[in-house]
Amino acid sequence: MNATEPRRRWWPRSVRARTALAAAAAAAVVLGGIGWWVHHEVYRQSTQIAEEQARKSLLALVDQLTEGTVPSRRSAVPYEVVATGRRTAVASGGGMEDFDTGARHVLPVPPALPAPPSHADGEADGEWGYAVRPLRIPARRDYAYNPANGFYLAGGTYPVLYDDIGAGELSGDKAAALGVGADATLRVYVVQLPDTAQAITSTTDDLLLRAGLASLVLIAAAAYFTVRIALRPVEAIRRLTASVTPSDPRERVTVPATGHEITALATTINTTLQRLDDAAARQRRFVADAAHELRSPLTTLLASLEVALAYPERTDWPAAATTAARQTRRLHALAEDLLLLARLDTRAPTTAPETVDLTALASRLADQHPLAERPLTLTCDSAAPAHAPGNPDDYERLLRNLVDNAARHAAHRIQITLRNQDAWIVLTVHDDGPGVPPADAERIFERFVRLDDARSRDHGGTGLGLAIARDLAHRHGGTLTLTSRTLGACFELRLPRAPRPAEE
Repeated sequence: MNATEPRRRWWPRSVRARTALAAAAAAAVVLGGIGWWVHHEVYRQSTQIAEEQARKSLLALVDQLTEGTVPSRRSAVPYEVVATGRRTAVASGGGMEDFDTGARHVLPVPPALPAPPSHADGEADGEWGYAVRPLRIPARRDYAYNPANGFYLAGGTYPVLYDDIGAGELSGDKAAALGVGADATLRVYVVQLPDTAQAITSTTDDLLLRAGLASLVLIAAAAYFTVRIALRPVEAIRRLTASVTPSDPRERVTVPATGHEITALATTINTTLQRLDDAAARQRRFVADAAHELRSPLTTLLASLEVALAYPERTDWPAAATTAARQTRRLHALAEDLLLLARLDTRAPTTAPETVDLTALASRLADQHPLAERPLTLTCDSAAPAHAPGNPDDYERLLRNLVDNAARHAAHRIQITLRNQDAWIVLTVHDDGPGVPPADAERIFERFVRLDDARSRDHGGTGLGLAIARDLAHRHGGTLTLTSRTLGACFELRLPRAPRPAEE
């Protein structure tokens, strides 16, 4: 068990649950940000609405007082009108009347004005002139304060809008109607209550919280079931893949027709299973062919030895030993070929590559290669050295296999040609034999494949020479193909060219 696994037991293992949790977390962050913005925006807008309502009430009160009318106590906002030289309030309402205003006004009186206030200055700026400042509503024991509207104003500090009216703006009759002296200054107070903004904001917050929680549940559920539905093809692929066995890799998964990533996954899995099936088929065929090739010389060797032992007095022992040696050499060559193929199949890393002169190697092979009993001519045609990076033994084995194959099929002549072509070395081995049918141009490079005319020869190969030659060519970054010729067969080997080593 991993050391960190106990710490993560709270974390769900299911992809569906993880996706739902991640979606809910992301949605919570987004909804939280939106809720915070809405909270502040609602509070700001509500505060602006309350201030505008208080401003309109203040304007209406000033207009009424200017006309000499005492405002009514009925008001949507608390207000109070006080005047210099007067102990009680001129008028109050909207909750301020709950104070015992008959004994004393609540808010302070203004200072005496030397001249009427200039409302025209404010109107010139497009705004009606008034002031705003926070005031604390006093809570005093001599007040019999019993709020009837539910707003407990005493002891609180609120933004207060106020404006002053000089007695000079009023006629004597209007001043007398208001109960103030001719030289008095009136101040109109309107209290801006934050309760409405707070109530609206609190209600909005409650609605947002409920909606947010419901949204998180819905988002998590939608993500869970969406991923569950999306992963159904993956579960089907898992069940079908689990039924694939090494002995029977023929099972294939169903490819969805939706065209999304799961379709690519299913296609890739089917391609992989097909490669495994092909590899298993090649392995079975290789084992069967190897067993067949090994059985033939072993059967011949065992039969000759058993006959010799059964009739020792009539056995030609030199001939029997010759037959046994020939079959043993054949078994030895086949075993070496199988071991080499096994080494090539493992893709084992090679040692540091050397620089090999293929021209010198081909010339030496042409001079020393033992040809068949039939009279054959082996020539090497090259105009310049051809240097290639690689293993000299592998190159010698590759060329020897090509020459051996040509020697088994040639009628009179085998020609090796080398030339440098840009960044490549092109080597051809051409014989004047019957050639290879176009349909078998690629099949002859498969393992243990021998055409019918080769099988009829007593000294035919095992069918591994060309397969080994192509694998060696690929191992060195080259290619080996059969080119079309009018007469005979011509194998073309292309290898990357190496820089010529500096001469000492």
